[in-house]
Amino acid sequence: MTTNSSLSGIARQLVNQELIDEATAKEALATARETGIEFISALVGTGSVDAKAIAQYVAADFGLSCFDLDSLSIRSVPRDYLNEELLKSQNAVPIAKRGSRLFVAISDPTNSEPLDKYKFSSGLSVEAVIVEENKLAEFRAKVQDQSDAIGDGLGSNFDLEVDESELKDDDDDVPSDEDETPVVRFVNKILLDAIKRGASDIHVEPYEKIFRIRFRIDGVLEEVTHPPLAMAGRITARIKVMSRMDISERRVPQDGRIKLKVSKTQAIDFRVNTCPTLFGEKTVMRILDPSSAQLGIDALGYEPEQKKLYMDALANPYGMILVTGPTGSGKTVSLYTGLNILNEPDTNISTAEDPAEINLAGINQVNVNAKAGLTFAEALKSFLRQDPDVIMVGEIRDLETASIAVKAAQTGHMVLSTLHTNDAPQTLSRLINMGVPPFNIATAVSLIIAQRLGRRLCSSCKVIDTEIPKDILISEGFSEDIVDELEIYKPVGCPKCNRGYKGRVGIYQVMKISEEIGKIIMAGGNAIEIAHQAKREKIPDLRESALKKVAQGVMGLEEANRVTKD
Repeated sequence: MTTNSSLSGIARQLVNQELIDEATAKEALATARETGIEFISALVGTGSVDAKAIAQYVAADFGLSCFDLDSLSIRSVPRDYLNEELLKSQNAVPIAKRGSRLFVAISDPTNSEPLDKYKFSSGLSVEAVIVEENKLAEFRAKVQDQSDAIGDGLGSNFDLEVDESELKDDDDDVPSDEDETPVVRFVNKILLDAIKRGASDIHVEPYEKIFRIRFRIDGVLEEVTHPPLAMAGRITARIKVMSRMDISERRVPQDGRIKLKVSKTQAIDFRVNTCPTLFGEKTVMRILDPSSAQLGIDALGYEPEQKKLYMDALANPYGMILVTGPTGSGKTVSLYTGLNILNEPDTNISTAEDPAEINLAGINQVNVNAKAGLTFAEALKSFLRQDPDVIMVGEIRDLETASIAVKAAQTGHMVLSTLHTNDAPQTLSRLINMGVPPFNIATAVSLIIAQRLGRRLCSSCKVIDTEIPKDILISEGFSEDIVDELEIYKPVGCPKCNRGYKGRVGIYQVMKISEEIGKIIMAGGNAIEIAHQAKREKIPDLRESALKKVAQGVMGLEEANRVTKD
């Protein structure tokens, strides 16, 4: 096959081998000249060539190894030789180090610039490894996202309000003058990345041979980076200084707080806890965004009838509203949303929390301190002497707190609180088991909200799942009447989301204490009897609410099973 004389080099060879046609080669060459990118990148970018076949031919023609990046874990990348500037500017990435040799993945061997730059920056002998262009671009992006490069700070728009007066010069793990700046910038970058990605928690975990950092995003933990193990003590010390902890104490857990200003009017708090483990202190930072309490009840995912029950209960001058669910199920946001609705100039609101997670203007918030004798029960007693209208108790943990809260609800106060139970009926049984008289429960509690948080499908990339048989849908709990018209969506993943999910949505069981349920409570009935009565009153349980979100296309069936199926 003869080619146009305007083609030369690798473009000519690929046409001669009939791996591409002449028109595609010319198009790629024109694109490469106009944009300044490599010919192979432009060629694969046309979408009309086989990237694998191109890589295999190029490797054989230049006498180089061909490697499949899908078989390489990002953990294996030699992080000591990563250069953030080169990762951004060069179409190459180091993938392995053997002795004094650094193996660098490239797709176009005609461009020697990346190899020369990595040779200069590493001081090692560099060997090229040919990989598929599309996989190289994806792999570079992952390495950049998860890199522990510490060159990026927060920038001029961010400022950390920290007190470094407790920094001790004689502590081995405290950053010295020479390396404090990199550690400080690295920690700042981690905090900023967590905010950008919408994480709710940051886990900093030292082990015997590795040191990893994970983010909890949409309720699921994801590894984001593996800094050098030698940095573990210094990073932990920096976080403890920022949190106003005692950096010399490593034998007991400690609690602290960090405030991060993201603008002149907005700040995000981090609640920090350290816990000694076998190989150092594990640190967990909970990200507390005050704006989450300002979302409004419509953004939380309540169905219209559930929203009406909650609003009606809040409109009562007295009574108790209980929100129940496991840790991380959104109970705090539900409570604060209710408090925001009640927060008016003519209403006196006091809260007892451990600790106060979100600061709200106009609400008197108290942090309980068991060591100092300020328990939930003591705080409640104090509130009742301060002419309250609304009282919020962070959690009912014991009989004394429960008894005082119930009596407050019976004597003209609105009381909001949380319990850790699996569903609404079990909440009533839990109070009875604590020792609260059934009559007091039946007359004081007006509404119980059990909830979970599920990952919301990304509206930009979700697709209909056509592979689920009807009998499976029926066995999952869907009615036979609707399965023929039911459209179940599944996650795909796109640049706008996180693996097909974007944000979370609440799943609720909102149970009003009706006259019949009250009779069951006073008769000493158990959670099963209460659940049967709730079903008779057509109160959807958590599973039914989750399936409704699936039918609406808000959530996938797999996610509904993850958060609600036993």
